[in-house]
Amino acid sequence: MKKLLLKVITCILVCLMIIYTNTYIYADDLLEDEIIDVNSEIQDNTPNISDINSRAYVVIDRNSNQVLVGKNENQKRKMASTTKIMTATIIIENCNLSDVVEISKKTANTGGSRLGLKYQDKISVKDLLYGLMLCSGNDCAVALAEHCAGSVEAFAEKMNKKAIELNLSNSHFVTPHGLDSDEHYTTAYELALLTNYALQNKTFAQIVNTTNYTVTINGYGKSIHNTNELLGSLDGVYGVKTGFTNGANRCLVTSCKRNNMDIICVVLGADTKNFRTKDSIKLIEYCFKNFEVINLEEIVNTSFNEWKTENIKNISVEKSFDSIPEIEVANLKFSTVPIEKSLVDSITCKISCDFNLIAPISKDTVIGNIEVRTDKNIVTSCDIVVKNEISKNSVLNYLNYFFENYQDIIMNLLG
Repeated sequence: MKKLLLKVITCILVCLMIIYTNTYIYADDLLEDEIIDVNSEIQDNTPNISDINSRAYVVIDRNSNQVLVGKNENQKRKMASTTKIMTATIIIENCNLSDVVEISKKTANTGGSRLGLKYQDKISVKDLLYGLMLCSGNDCAVALAEHCAGSVEAFAEKMNKKAIELNLSNSHFVTPHGLDSDEHYTTAYELALLTNYALQNKTFAQIVNTTNYTVTINGYGKSIHNTNELLGSLDGVYGVKTGFTNGANRCLVTSCKRNNMDIICVVLGADTKNFRTKDSIKLIEYCFKNFEVINLEEIVNTSFNEWKTENIKNISVEKSFDSIPEIEVANLKFSTVPIEKSLVDSITCKISCDFNLIAPISKDTVIGNIEVRTDKNIVTSCDIVVKNEISKNSVLNYLNYFFENYQDIIMNLLG
């Protein structure tokens, strides 16, 4: 009896050792029991980002994709369950959310954070998406991948194809859930760009902004809660995704909007959940405190119109009687952008233009450039273009011009 009891205890200890040492079962917040007091973290009126713990971070403006602050933002890193931002995007764009999925053995045996799906369970694509993004279900990720592409490997091909489409040249995907692999990586900046793209889809935006939800499995409801500790706690936060593996450490992607400023904050490689939370709050609060959204379109148009009034008569067009062309501003990439408050008063527009044009000139031909600058950098640039087509004079044009302007002289000669 003692030997049997000893064997049972030994088996239990071995199982516990496997559970706590296997690098593939850790995902998101399974090992995290820290209680984060978000309110206490946002009391600092002068957030300091010089002591950020995360190995890489970035904050971008959603309207322009401009980097507001960053460190190692272009460094390739493991991304853990923030991978699921790409997974959800592909599913939403390619699948019917009302479809019912039957869970495979592979899905049921998936490790890490789970919704708790079992073999032959039935659940809709929509509820799998909520399980994927709220409780970070790795089993949901595999189920969705198999439903969409037939296998995890085939789904990874779709992920990489989408990455190419979005110009994410420093990102590569192997799995739909983000468990550690040397060939599965992104950068903080590209993850922010991917998130910005994903949030343009209303379904995605609604899912990641949901705190609690009830999924239906085999006809029975199951309540789930979002792992994002900032959602519902920090002013303006409306998503997006947490992540944790041993290789990636703690990760968090956060979208936050206050008034007319809308940003995405990404932190990768924080040592603890507490650090990833503090880092995200510091970065978000720093940006809202130190940046101001300016109306680029208004600044550019005002400067251009003033310049045009003074300079339009100096533009000549050779080989055409249309000596003064119609010109306008074009290709302004974004209408607003956040600027450091200390630099707002230093904003200027540098305008350059070709004053000597030669016909023919096609409509929308670029003849000049406008650079919006601060004392620190170039904010953006746009073009000055010709609004109308200008033809080159023909022999007939010259004859008409001659007769129209010298008609009296000709008549006197003939008379």
